[in-house]
Amino acid sequence: MTHVLSAVAWPYANGPRHIGHVAGFGVPSDVFSRYMRMAGHDVLMVSGSDEHGTPILIAADEAGVSAQELADKNHRLIVEDLTALGISYDLYTRTTTPNHHAVVQELFLGVHRNGYFVERTTFGAISPSTGRTLPDRYIEGICPICGYDGARGDQCDNCGNQLDPQDLKDPHSRINGEVPEFVETQHFFLDLPALADALGAWLDERESTGLWRPNVIRFSQNILAEIRPRSMTRDIDWGIAVPLEGWRENPTKKFYVWFDAVIGYLSASIEWARRLGAPDRWREWWNDRDALSYYFMGKDNITFHSQIWPAELLAYDGEGDLGGEPGTFGRLNLPTEVVSSEFLTMEGRKFSSSKQVVIYVRDLLDRYQPDAFRYFVAAAGPENQDADFTWAEFVRRTNDELVAGWGNLVNRTASMIAKGFGEIPTRGPLEARDRALLDAVEASFATVGGLIGRHRQKQAMGEAMKAVAEVNRYVSDNQPWKLKGEDERERLATVLHVTAQCVADLNVVLSPFLPFSANAVDKVFGGSGDVQPMPEVREVDDLDGGAPYPIITGEYSTAARWERRPIVPGTAVAKPTPVFTKLDTAIVDEELARLGA
Repeated sequence: MTHVLSAVAWPYANGPRHIGHVAGFGVPSDVFSRYMRMAGHDVLMVSGSDEHGTPILIAADEAGVSAQELADKNHRLIVEDLTALGISYDLYTRTTTPNHHAVVQELFLGVHRNGYFVERTTFGAISPSTGRTLPDRYIEGICPICGYDGARGDQCDNCGNQLDPQDLKDPHSRINGEVPEFVETQHFFLDLPALADALGAWLDERESTGLWRPNVIRFSQNILAEIRPRSMTRDIDWGIAVPLEGWRENPTKKFYVWFDAVIGYLSASIEWARRLGAPDRWREWWNDRDALSYYFMGKDNITFHSQIWPAELLAYDGEGDLGGEPGTFGRLNLPTEVVSSEFLTMEGRKFSSSKQVVIYVRDLLDRYQPDAFRYFVAAAGPENQDADFTWAEFVRRTNDELVAGWGNLVNRTASMIAKGFGEIPTRGPLEARDRALLDAVEASFATVGGLIGRHRQKQAMGEAMKAVAEVNRYVSDNQPWKLKGEDERERLATVLHVTAQCVADLNVVLSPFLPFSANAVDKVFGGSGDVQPMPEVREVDDLDGGAPYPIITGEYSTAARWERRPIVPGTAVAKPTPVFTKLDTAIVDEELARLGA
């Protein structure tokens, strides 16, 4: 058994999440985590709502509420949506807890003590109309390096280089278009050049494994070429205080939201252990050198997970050029792999809430089955290249693949068993074709599992659906509906028994992708519907006296094992109702009309 940390990107709590967000971090991390649990590993899956930073203040002002009230509202919405999508977090929490604040401050103090934080006078961008600090990502202009018009104040997505807002040509605010005013201010900078050699050695070692997606490792190594100190504090009154004399008392100096947010993986692990009543258990994932950790996100967050967060960990561990000693958390593990997805667009356009080019998770799940969307992401999502969500393709894949392939196999197998026997029949002697099918389907556990473990989920789903097609072909070739004579009854029982066993096997294989329907299919064949445990929303008290809040958690140890579950002859099987809903093609026009397209 290996300890496996599933560190899932923290959704930003300035509004509800759309399907482009969860296609990148939510569904892929859940498929992986569910599979790894089934394969016998001890998985800790953590995340939470990222609730600090200027965008929250801006959204709160627009809504006429406080930043905390906005964060409370959106945190609850996000919790409910992710639970409805079946994302099996051990703990989904938030960054406004005293626990998170304390962990962030300890990380800062450890890095500072080791000498990797330097204090500098720099320029901060101020909005002339409000007097409020503008975050780097809310300033756009022309990249001074490659000339790209649309570079952000923290990096250029065209050439991948880190930037500072004052370096941009023709900078302007994304909020209202005004030209920002740059004023002198004092900030703490993470000394990335002093950590560059250690970061480079770590990335080279990661490249040697051959496991990282090529675009992620190349991008991560390229940004080392232009590495420079990076500011980790901001002039803002909404965030976590800097725990040093002269800074702690200043209400307008807080940590940069990205310094704060990535530490959430650690603080959530610590909160999980505290809630469990075993406050040191988090160390099994963070201090054990044999533990594995996988970080799931979209490609716009690679910089923070393959450079900034590893640099913070190396600095805390004292493993940069300046040396040093680990703090009270001990030597912390660096990521095993940064699993970054590409972007999901919609009807050929980039998602934009402000332009109403958006499908919110809640709206989609109000109208369609969660596993239909999960299937689309697994089969056609942005795993290693940008992908486009269209309603026509969503309907086609749901009807032609999920319903006509897997759903049809489940339904007709159960229908024939219910009509012919009313229970799982006892098989007779197996013929070569029966054994060949059983062996081929059982081999799917190794094939599909190996691909999920290497984050090749689209290929894994393809292999699983090929096996579904083989079983459908077996049914068509053997034509059990024609085996009506008394002398053919034993053969009928054998064909249906073999088919039912293959359906049971493939239900387990598909269950990390389709957890809701896996439980429903299990019930169709007389099971208890416990193949995949589901997450739950739980209202909890804060551990340190803060306000109560909702979390996502669950007990997932009862999930089916990643292996054949022999069916039991005599188990009652009733006439089924379809597990999957076939979609009317008219919904394409209906949904496009909702978008104004």
